[in-house]
Amino acid sequence: MTTTNTSPTIILIAGHWLGAWAWDEVLEHLKADHPRAIAMTLPGLDAHDHKRATQTLDAQAEAILGVIAHHGNQPALLVAHSGANAPVSLVLDRHPELVDRVVWVDSGPVATGTVFAPDFPEELKELALPPFDVLAQQASLEGLSAETLERFRARAVPEPGTVLRQPVELSNEARRSVHTTLVCCSIPSAQVLELTQTGHPMFAEVANLEHLRIIDLPTGHWPMWSRPRDLAEVLASEAARSN
Repeated sequence: MTTTNTSPTIILIAGHWLGAWAWDEVLEHLKADHPRAIAMTLPGLDAHDHKRATQTLDAQAEAILGVIAHHGNQPALLVAHSGANAPVSLVLDRHPELVDRVVWVDSGPVATGTVFAPDFPEELKELALPPFDVLAQQASLEGLSAETLERFRARAVPEPGTVLRQPVELSNEARRSVHTTLVCCSIPSAQVLELTQTGHPMFAEVANLEHLRIIDLPTGHWPMWSRPRDLAEVLASEAARSN
C-alpha cells in the first residue's frame, strides 16, 4: 500500500452494535502507510455512556463532523460499514464539502425518508445483537471464525431504538456529487447494479450518484474481520485517489 502526503484522513465508522474496536485489524494493516487513519465509535454504541440508549442519528452525524473538525476541517474520506450509512448520509447532505470521498462497505447511501426499522416497538429502548442463527438470515457471516463470533458477541453494544426508528431527512443534492466507492462483499456488484436499475429501496440512491466506483471484495458482511488486509489495501488505494 502506498499513500501521498495529500491523502485525506480516513475515518472508519462501523455499523450496528459496533464501535471503533471493530476496525482494529484493518488499522494494523492500514496505519503503516496511512498514519492518519482513525476509527470512531458513534454515539449510542459506547457501552460506558449511560445516556447511549437515547442517542439519535443527528447526534451520530454531529459526532462524525466533530471528528472531521478535530482533524482541521479538511475534507475526509469516510468509510461507512452497514448501518453507519444513515448518519454518514446525513453528513453528506449537511456538509458535502467536508467529504473528499465516501466508501460504502457492504452498504450504500440511503434515500430521504428511509427508516431502518419503522416497526421497532416504541416501548423498546434498544436492540441487542440477535442470536447468530437469526443474524445469518439477515447478513452473511461468511469468513468469520468461532473466535471472531465470540468477540462480536462479547463486545457488541445494543443499538438504540431511537436510531432505528428515526427517518433520514435529506435535501441537499450536492451530496450526490461526492466521489463514491461501493465495496461489494456479501452482494456482488452485478447484483447491486441490477437492484439499482430496478429501483430496489436498498440501492435506489446509487442511481443518482455522479461519480461512482464499484469494487468487489467477495466475503461476508463483516470484511473488517474476514478480509482485513484486503480491505485495508482497498481503502489505502481509495485515499490515494485525487478528486
